[in-house]
Amino acid sequence: MPRLSKTLAATAAFAIIATSAFSQATWDFKAGMAYVYGGPGKMSAMAMAPAEKNHDAMMKNAKKVPDNTVFFMSNGSLYYTPGRLDPTGNFYVN
Repeated sequence: MPRLSKTLAATAAFAIIATSAFSQATWDFKAGMAYVYGGPGKMSAMAMAPAEKNHDAMMKNAKKVPDNTVFFMSNGSLYYTPGRLDPTGNFYVN
């Protein structure tokens, strides 16, 4: 097998392993940080300004995400629905 083909095969295998490992990781949200969905493939995280006025402005329209909420992508848009996924990825309504 040519050297380039071996490199591409190894890269593809690593990507598959990394993707499956990432998908099983828990989200680690931290206090004082904001996480922003800016559209398909555009996620960012940044420290929020610590001023109480800033927090109050964000909380004015904030809504708590209910337990057992599933987030997913469809046709390039982010969606959420109440329910849960079993360990095999099958969706169930609560």
